[in-house]
Amino acid sequence: MTASTVESDAHSMQQRMLVDPRHGDVEDDAASPGQRSLLAIAGSLLAEISLPKLLFAWTALLLLPAVLLGLTPLLVSAWFSTLSQKLAALTGIGTALALLAIAAVGWIGWRPLLRIAENNFWSLNALAVQPGYAFTREALRHLAERIWRGKLTAPGRARLRSASSVGAGIVLSACAVLIAILAWPATRWTGGWSDLVLLHRIVLPTLANAVLLVSGYLAAASLAWGFADASMSQPVDLTVFDTASPGARRWRVAHLSDIHVVAEQYGFRIESGRAGPCGNRRLERILARLATIHATDPIDHIVISGDMTDAGRAGEWAAFFDAMARHPELVARTVMLPGNHDVNIVDRANPARLDLPFSPNMRLRQIRTLSALAAVQGDRVRVVDAHGKPAATLQDALAPHRDAIVALAEHGGMRRAAALRDLFDGQFPMIVPPEAADGLGIAILNSNAQTHFSFTNALGLVSVEQTHRFEAAIRHYPEARWIVALHHHVVEYPMPAKAFSERIGTALINGSWFVRRLEALAGRAVVMHGHRHVDWIGACGSLKIISAPSPVMNATDDAARHFYIHILAAGPNGQLALLPPRRVDIAGEAEPEVT
Repeated sequence: MTASTVESDAHSMQQRMLVDPRHGDVEDDAASPGQRSLLAIAGSLLAEISLPKLLFAWTALLLLPAVLLGLTPLLVSAWFSTLSQKLAALTGIGTALALLAIAAVGWIGWRPLLRIAENNFWSLNALAVQPGYAFTREALRHLAERIWRGKLTAPGRARLRSASSVGAGIVLSACAVLIAILAWPATRWTGGWSDLVLLHRIVLPTLANAVLLVSGYLAAASLAWGFADASMSQPVDLTVFDTASPGARRWRVAHLSDIHVVAEQYGFRIESGRAGPCGNRRLERILARLATIHATDPIDHIVISGDMTDAGRAGEWAAFFDAMARHPELVARTVMLPGNHDVNIVDRANPARLDLPFSPNMRLRQIRTLSALAAVQGDRVRVVDAHGKPAATLQDALAPHRDAIVALAEHGGMRRAAALRDLFDGQFPMIVPPEAADGLGIAILNSNAQTHFSFTNALGLVSVEQTHRFEAAIRHYPEARWIVALHHHVVEYPMPAKAFSERIGTALINGSWFVRRLEALAGRAVVMHGHRHVDWIGACGSLKIISAPSPVMNATDDAARHFYIHILAAGPNGQLALLPPRRVDIAGEAEPEVT
């Protein structure tokens, strides 16, 4: 049988099919926010979700932290009551010695209690308080933009952003004060050990204490956040690029993001469903085009700012490496970082799936990602040690944990997952050191908040601890210029959004705070991120921000997509110049090939 006969038979079979499976069907749109409204997705979640598992998760994530936080004042009160009774029975030097001894015991024994209270307070803050503020701010902004649609100029949109931030702060503060007033009568701040034994008597006061503490914090913090957001430099489009002298050092940086590799030849992505491409052929053409460009005009770095995979599954990582393995010259220049689809997607086939806090599945997705990062850049990036110094390479940092990582991958289990609970977060930031004292370094951050549910899997947060390590690390290179790479966008773009869902749960929860921390680097750094799949280059004050368009998402197979090769240059006085980028277009294809 000849090749032409086989091709003719395949074409004839294709014509006889009532439904072409290569084009997908409604099942491929099941999790797609682009094909279904948020209300429709929420309805299906309520029908499919496991209520006992949801109740358990809420208990672990909300109720238990609230109980521990609210119980702390009662425990401290009981301890001080006992201390005062003991001291009342002592006199003179005995009193002083007893006081010192009890104080020492208290310092050692009660520091863990206060640490537990602090951790649970910030857990509640990250889970409910800060997202609540971000939701209110973006809701006000979205409503105002719809009212004044088509009438807002760039300065007007910046003023609107400031006003909505203040409005959100005031609204949330007023609501928090009202909640605190309602909770106050049920609170109780003092008690003895005998009171604590009777659990039924302290349940309500404990929860009321937690509500009052969190509400009081929200009342003050929301005002602080609102006015801080309003007073910061608002994001604006970058309309004028920098220039550089002919002899200045230049770096060519290809910026890719949100590739969303799938494991099936004709698989569709979660977010776009049939409105996006199927399979990974577009990625293969992107890499081939990039290799051709590099052969004639060498590229210094390739930054992939997250979402290499669609759901962090082993088969997707395998497909990603199959594509990259054909271009070792590109792999040698690639640095990448985790996106929310790499670590936070619980189940691509079931949007209602809930991941319990102690489930080993999240840890498994994290170690898959760490393994992938180590394979691509493990010998070129440095992990920041406890003293804030970029020390061991990623491969060396992971070497002591190799057996534990392999054991979890092969056998799973909560005990093995718990043993690696701090491993993922502890590797960030990663630093690609500058090639010279005044060269270009790359700081690789993890901006994924830990979440357990589909509606929150896109949340972004750069922790205070990671930020401090990042700031300490770059102080070791005082003359260097920097690319600060993370997945989530630090601020919402100064452009109208078509749907409210585009705004919520996407930008960094603490983005305004993080931008302020980066002000010290303004002029000698650029921020590169992905996540929103939107092509945008702008600035907050002197801090330049580059958003990578997804060269894969948001378009069907026959549509053209693009990415950019950015040109960075050494400017005077340690500045980093951003020159006009080169746009690389990737043509579409008519339909999947028959194989």
